[in-house]
Amino acid sequence: MGKRIESDRVSRARAHTMCAVLLFLAVLWGGGAWARVLSDAPPSFADLVKEATPSVVNISAVKIVKGRGGLPLPFGGPSDDPMRDFFERFFGDRVPKEFKQRGLGSGFIIDKEGYILTNNHVVEKTDEIKVKLHDETEYDAQIVGRDPKTDLALIRIRADRPLKPLRFGDSDSLRVGDWVVAIGNPFGLGNTATAGIVSAKYRHIGAGPYDNFIQTDAPINPGNSGGPLLNTDGEVIGINTAIFSRSGGSIGIGFAIPSNMARDLLPQLKKGKVVRGWLGVMIQKITPELKEKLGLRTERGALVADVTRGGPAEKAGIRRGDVITAFDGKRIREMNELPYLVASTPANKKVTVTVLRKGKKKEFRVKIGVMPEEPGTTVAGGGSAPDLGLTVEELTPELASRLRIEDARGLVITRVRPGSPAAEGGLRQGDVILELDQAPVRDVRDFERRIRQYKGGSTILFLVRRGEGTIYLTVKLND
Repeated sequence: MGKRIESDRVSRARAHTMCAVLLFLAVLWGGGAWARVLSDAPPSFADLVKEATPSVVNISAVKIVKGRGGLPLPFGGPSDDPMRDFFERFFGDRVPKEFKQRGLGSGFIIDKEGYILTNNHVVEKTDEIKVKLHDETEYDAQIVGRDPKTDLALIRIRADRPLKPLRFGDSDSLRVGDWVVAIGNPFGLGNTATAGIVSAKYRHIGAGPYDNFIQTDAPINPGNSGGPLLNTDGEVIGINTAIFSRSGGSIGIGFAIPSNMARDLLPQLKKGKVVRGWLGVMIQKITPELKEKLGLRTERGALVADVTRGGPAEKAGIRRGDVITAFDGKRIREMNELPYLVASTPANKKVTVTVLRKGKKKEFRVKIGVMPEEPGTTVAGGGSAPDLGLTVEELTPELASRLRIEDARGLVITRVRPGSPAAEGGLRQGDVILELDQAPVRDVRDFERRIRQYKGGSTILFLVRRGEGTIYLTVKLND
């Protein structure tokens, strides 16, 4: 019995020793790993900031606002406001007939000729632009080119001395977790540097059709717009553009336009006009419901909801319902990636577009066109389909003419009840129903007959014309 107890004590002692050794090795390994991580962090950004700061400028944009009748009301009231007589009578000429609205932003020098890159929203609709260099020298600036869709603008100053430009880096090689430094003019305080890491890439925040932002936690505040986001080599890998904030100040979520996007647009900005490539399709995201109804294997790609008549895609053979999975050799992981790839492709270039059509892979050679002006929208107006919570009316040639709809076929939605299955599915007043579950709709009687065939909880795939394009929508009936 005594030997057994002694044996148990030895076993426990060996186990404790082994655990201690393993713990010691784990600490050594973990410490080494952290040491390697910390060794990659720069001890200071001072040299980088010192080198880059002379290339970063402060921008003051002035807009002259003229009040109607020479008198702008202090609280911005209308011209027929009853208080206008009061101010004119008691203040008269002491009230300015025009006043200046000032906006502050940042920018950076990109070459020795005085070209400066900034945000479009910093300089648009302005009457006067002043650029202040690091040494407090101030110059007048002129707008060379603007692109509201990417929020980029190119301005120029005529300096009487050599200027130091910043170098562009490769934003595609940027990794989440990389160190970055933002330099700008926050709140008008002058050149200020902040540091952080890349929090995410390929962010879509609804700012424009070509969203592809770099997200960073480097503090960015109002006035930083247009300033550079630099990597540890001092290269521009982004242009600071927006922040996510409920207070107006930085909470650690900032967004920058990738440098590669800006560099691609620079030649066109210098010419004063941006010309984009055009494929001639309307696309939409593939939802789980659409994936099921269309019999798709994956949600990757861009679903073609409509093809512009006579456009490049139609001429090449691309059809509504195709799923674009690759464009010019680049895979399309999600719908938002396609618009920028097409827009940045030169007009008249022939590219290969890969699609899935009813599960089969097909390739088309498409000659890219020039993007036309954006089309307008159409609105409509009466019938009855109570099961879905909408009202429809047959689209006669006369009604189509009144609503300015070229193709007089389908049913026009004249009312959608709030909170109904139709409303939750995204159907709107003015939409023209073309198909139900990929079969054409002939008239109201046909529509109602087919709707009655669906049981509660079923999902219906609609193809509707909205404005000058078409879109797929799914509507789930109540149980």
